[in-house]
Amino acid sequence: MPPKLAPGMLLGGFRLLEPLHEGGMATLWRVEHPDHRLPLLMKLPRIGYGEKVSQLVGFEVERSLLPTLSGPHVPRFIAAGDDGDQPWLVMEHVAGQTLRPLLDQAPLDPERGAALGALAALALDALHRQHVVHLDIKPSNLLLHRPTEGGERMVLIDFGLSRHAQLPDLLAEQFRVPMGTAPYIAPEQVLGVRSDPRSALFALGVTLYPLATGVRPFGSPGSQRGLKRRLYQDPPPPRALNPEIPRWLQEIILRCLEVDPDERHPSAAQLAFELQHPEQVVLTARADRAQRSGRLDTLRRWWKSLGMDASRFREPAPAAVRAPLIMVAVDVKQRDAALDAALREAVQRIVASAPGARLACVTVLRTQRIGMDSNLDAAGRNRHVKRLVALRDWARALDLPDHRITYHVLESADVAEALIDYARGNAIDHLVMGARGITGVRRLLGSVSAKVVAEADCTITVVRSRSAGGDAPA
Repeated sequence: MPPKLAPGMLLGGFRLLEPLHEGGMATLWRVEHPDHRLPLLMKLPRIGYGEKVSQLVGFEVERSLLPTLSGPHVPRFIAAGDDGDQPWLVMEHVAGQTLRPLLDQAPLDPERGAALGALAALALDALHRQHVVHLDIKPSNLLLHRPTEGGERMVLIDFGLSRHAQLPDLLAEQFRVPMGTAPYIAPEQVLGVRSDPRSALFALGVTLYPLATGVRPFGSPGSQRGLKRRLYQDPPPPRALNPEIPRWLQEIILRCLEVDPDERHPSAAQLAFELQHPEQVVLTARADRAQRSGRLDTLRRWWKSLGMDASRFREPAPAAVRAPLIMVAVDVKQRDAALDAALREAVQRIVASAPGARLACVTVLRTQRIGMDSNLDAAGRNRHVKRLVALRDWARALDLPDHRITYHVLESADVAEALIDYARGNAIDHLVMGARGITGVRRLLGSVSAKVVAEADCTITVVRSRSAGGDAPA
């Protein structure tokens, strides 16, 4: 089971000094290391009983994405690893305070709110130039940093829901629900689109709205139906709640909150410019809006929203996503070394023959059909993390760079069905899997590989150990 954390403990060579924050998804510790003079922060995901699998996947996203980022608007990546069952991530500890406490002081002076919004928009522009969409912009993920040399800048934190256009989108591959924080999620995210940088402009508009008015524009919806209301129901105009808000600021906020991304600012840089230069803002009917839309207009938009789906907003897939997708199904519990060797050899050969391909290593954690499963084994170890570590160990010999390989632990009562659904849902081009010897029971009930070969929609290579025969493409 994961080690009990305590000051003085070493994880990956980093010494734990003191806990700084314990949230619902992760614990943050101040740490030190003799090779690093920067103030350091270690993030450790919660992996005990009852924790959501999406938390672990989100941690994997942040761990793979943060090393690709640079610049003053993101924490500097230091190191990442696993200590037994406990994954960890170390980054620069950026001094400052998030915008979350400012919600309790709202409404702020409009000029101050606009200045904070401009700093956030500049940080988003720097992120978008690195081909990353954050997808969880909210006050608690916007850190206001005041460097010793003077001035202010915004630092973006928590990249667990983010999308890099040139890296695999692990969350989209494994989950089929909107990912984000309900009050701030953009309409296109509600419909499953995770590739549009303008989603961050919507979320920033949702952040500016309560800083200016003291209330959230869409409340705190707790259901899919509640989230979809923002596709057709507009919020009260900010000036209707706080007449001290200037017309130019209402214009900017309502433009950010447009349902159609094409109606928002074209880029975060242009939004930052308007917030910094209010005299340059072109005022439209938004600036003078005094009340929400009437029932008839809302009904028309509701009717129109019924036909909306992801294709209404989706942009062309980035080239990296269109590269060949190869999936290897690994049974980390089987003990046939010859089968493991043959499976790795087949994977290496197939990956080498497909330029630009990337590999998804998948294993299935079998669950009960009826009743609840504990996510801890008899020794108290998190079963999902245990499988993830075993999967990484299995794939280490493939010697593939991080950007070409991902790891996924699926949970299902039917192993074959889980593999078929994953391959189908993620447009896998080629699935590689091992097959053990045929026993009387397997012959009677049918094997996992036989069902996958019969029902999957992609090319399949079934690998047996050398003693049992070679590869069997299907």
